[in-house]
Amino acid sequence: MGTLDGKVAVVLGASAAGGTGWAVAEHLAAAGAKVVVAARRREPLEELAAKIGGLAVPCDAGKKEQVAALAQAAHQAFGGIDIAVNSAARPVMGDIATCAIELVQKSLDVNFLGHVNFVREMGAIMRDDGSIVLISTSSASQPVPYFFPYACAKAATDCLVRYAALEYGPRGIRVNSILPGPIKTDLAAHIFSVPGTEEVFEREIALRRVGVPDDFGRIVAMLAGPHYISGVNIPTSGGMHLTRSPREDEMPGEGTFHSDRS
Repeated sequence: MGTLDGKVAVVLGASAAGGTGWAVAEHLAAAGAKVVVAARRREPLEELAAKIGGLAVPCDAGKKEQVAALAQAAHQAFGGIDIAVNSAARPVMGDIATCAIELVQKSLDVNFLGHVNFVREMGAIMRDDGSIVLISTSSASQPVPYFFPYACAKAATDCLVRYAALEYGPRGIRVNSILPGPIKTDLAAHIFSVPGTEEVFEREIALRRVGVPDDFGRIVAMLAGPHYISGVNIPTSGGMHLTRSPREDEMPGEGTFHSDRS
């Protein structure tokens, strides 16, 4: 028997094959949960749902009405939920001096307000003694060049976690976020495709390796089960929170951190 047998989970941001949300959904399903997977792209969602025996629901994390519809779809299919994980993110990059305010707003729409809507809608249908886990970033507390729009929105999400833990705590609902450090996914491909970049990061990581999606799937599955942790932003960086993020002038490729992805 799995530790999550009989539980129902929703994972938003799970359409990137081999990505963090994908790994989270796989680990929750392996632990016995029925998993509703959601993201904007239907085709990869359906592939994942078929693989884990789950339900695919298209959803744009930045649109309030779609997040509400996701909650209703989960409720109609399973009568409620026990676990809610939001791994959706928009990697808006830039610096304070030049980043257009419209891009800052785009980052807030998904990376902060998306989490607010997610907590509100999932909390409304969640059974007592449930668990909400939001995926944040280590760059919210350890500045990384050009991560300002993304990291500041995620820092607001970390504050949201503390307020939500107090508000939903009387129902036994635990609310936490994890703060991944460097992680090898498609979103970070522009960074780790530069030879030597991974080694620069490894020097700042206590465990001497960059994270992979399974690392985060395992800790989310742990937080989904019974425990006595709530209102915490948990560093999940292999120990990089004990040191620092590499500086831009230490990176092997010019403009390694900078990205126009929005």
